[in-house]
Amino acid sequence: MKRILFEGTATALATPFFKDGIDEKSLRNLVEFQIAGGVSGMVACGTTGEASTLTEDEWARTVQIVVAQTKGRVPVIAGTGGNNTADVIRRAHKARELGAAAQLCVTPYYNKTTQRGLIAHYTAIAEDGSLPVIIYNVPARTGLSVTAETMAVLSEVDNIVAIKEASANLVLVADILRLCEGRIAVYSGADEVIVPLMSLGGLGVISVISNVAPRQVSDLTDAMLSGDYKEAARLQLRLLPLTHALFSEVSPIPLKAAMALMGLGDNHVRLPLVPLGEENAEKLKQEIKKLGLI
Repeated sequence: MKRILFEGTATALATPFFKDGIDEKSLRNLVEFQIAGGVSGMVACGTTGEASTLTEDEWARTVQIVVAQTKGRVPVIAGTGGNNTADVIRRAHKARELGAAAQLCVTPYYNKTTQRGLIAHYTAIAEDGSLPVIIYNVPARTGLSVTAETMAVLSEVDNIVAIKEASANLVLVADILRLCEGRIAVYSGADEVIVPLMSLGGLGVISVISNVAPRQVSDLTDAMLSGDYKEAARLQLRLLPLTHALFSEVSPIPLKAAMALMGLGDNHVRLPLVPLGEENAEKLKQEIKKLGLI
């Protein structure tokens, strides 16, 4: 296997907002909350960070703050993905300048592409050499899924080091692990299937729910890595109601509401996202209380 960026839990950080900009103090506090919770890495400006509604300056400033605040304690992975290969490469260069350790690249959306196109897209990004590449497969958002056969080809590319697999399709995960033969790391991108994915050979999770429950998710992945599968399963099931509540509406809508309840930032999302509905907000509050997070 190539260099492993992290094992265990990496948090896909939300980006705290004011009405008219980034709440930098809350972002720094969120990073410290993650470190205190034992996470092994952080992703800045991914889907959870509402990267698609950040300006270029906001994107760069967010990566810069997260890198500076972590002080090298855990690797910072910058979200660079998009549906224009040249733009992804350009952003990867900037992320490297800002101190990111790797880049998370979602599969192209809207214009999408073929499987041959995915191979060409990711190979071009990887061979540019700016940063190690984590492929992000999330077909519910992109309308496109990487096949296991495509991942087998891409796993042979030197600078492609991992995949964040967010389809929750465990058959696909198993085929990726089988065909890639240990050449890349596989991380869950779906919080509800951390245990089954890691039981197949995955190394951890890039998590949404760890924004508000970093210790609990870290304990879960630590249990899996140490072979305490019974404890890991207990924690997975205990976190499942919170997971459902945090995905009751389009993420990160519920997450921003949860963060506000916990004093981790204001409940601001950017259009076209809108704040969490009252009924789902009440259910979310109850699940947060049950876990002792407030």
